[in-house]
Formats: sequence, C-alpha cells, structure tokens
Amino acid sequence: MIGAPALPPLDRPMHSYNERSDRVEPSTAMSAKVLARRDLIVGIGAALALPGVSTARAAGALIITPGQTEGPFYPVAFPADMDADLVRVGGQKAQAIGRVTHILGRILDKHGAVVPGAMIEIWQCDANGIYNHPGDSGQKRRDAAFQGYGRTQVDVRGNYAFRTIRPVAYPGRTPHIHVKVHAPGTGRLTTQLYIADEPQNATDGVLNAIRDRRARESLIVRLDDAPNLEAGALKGTFDIVLNV
Repeated sequence: MIGAPALPPLDRPMHSYNERSDRVEPSTAMSAKVLARRDLIVGIGAALALPGVSTARAAGALIITPGQTEGPFYPVAFPADMDADLVRVGGQKAQAIGRVTHILGRILDKHGAVVPGAMIEIWQCDANGIYNHPGDSGQKRRDAAFQGYGRTQVDVRGNYAFRTIRPVAYPGRTPHIHVKVHAPGTGRLTTQLYIADEPQNATDGVLNAIRDRRARESLIVRLDDAPNLEAGALKGTFDIVLNV
C-alpha cells in the first residue's frame, strides 16, 4: 500500500461558495519509492516555474482565483496511492489511458508572496469520462490504471506539480480538473481548472457562472507540447492566488 502526506486540518473556507466541508483524514507515511516520485514531480515544477511570473498576473495586478463548486465526485474514500503522479498507480504496470499532462504552478497570497505549507488536491474523471467514485454509474468502464485523485505540498518557493492526463469532456461539462487548496491556519479554496480553446467552455454552466471575465479567464489554462519533460506530453501553468 502506498500512502501520501497527511493534509493539515481544514479551517474555514476562504470564499463562501457552495462546497462541502469534508475533513481530510490522515494517511500513512510515504514510502521511499513514493518520496522519489513526488520529489521528481516537484523538481520538474521548480525547474520550469518562472520566478515572480504568474498566469494570474498576465494583465498586471494579481487576480484572486475564484472559488467554484466541489461537485459530487470528491472522494468518499482516498485511494491507497494518492501522490502527485495520477498516471501511474502503485503496484500496477499499466499506465493510464490518455495524454500525459503536467500541471505546474505556484500558490500565492494576494500580495504575490508564497503561502508556506500549502497543500493542494486534484481529482478528475478518467479518459472515459468516469470518476473513481461510487456515485458515478460508469464504474465498470473506469480505467483502473488512472489514480483519479492526487495531493501534494508546495516547495519552499510555492511551486507544485502534478502528472495527470489531459481532462476530457463528458455530458454536460467541458474538460476540467477539480482543485482544492488548504492553507495552514487560513482556510481552503475549492475551484476548477479548464483547458483553453475547448469549444464547450463557451456553454459550460459552472465556468460561465463566473461573471467577471478576468476572473473566469484565470481558471483557463493553455496546454503546450512538453517534449523536454517526456515524449508526447503536454504541460500547463496554473498559478493560484488566495484571498489572504
């Protein structure tokens, strides 16, 4: 069984959006193998991050990352393997179906300073549009080689990195990745990450519930080819600015 670092206790939400107040349960200590995987992924993020440059700063002033609904598929039980590499499940030889995508970024406060000790979770459906959740009726079609959920902690420069698959659309939703950030002693932010140039972005009800254009666009990430990371992979930068 492969564990992951325990998240800190959850404090109050940073925004009064519709999100559940689930408490994240502690897990077992990480094995040496998982530490190596996690260090590799975080190292990639640190190497590619541009110091002082944030997607959220593109137009000048920092844009506070807007909160969004958690949705119905936040895990009811965490997988044994829940590190930052969602493409490989511990103990399995198979790799997840889908195009490998590296999501990199920083977690900052509204002044642009690093939020020390911040933890970040992501979860998403597999390449078949199925979540690893009993409430999703498509479990028989779920890709068992896709972890579906991961978590990590920022490094000293506020960088984080995940290795996952490019999200796919399913009925009623444009491609997206769910994100939850825990800031020790401050609170949490739940939001979603979207992919640039997806036709369904224009009609997605959750995305377009954000009326402010700049705030809405701060959740949309452009993916580029990343041959320097691994053959055929994509990468995107998603900086998160907390209202603290």
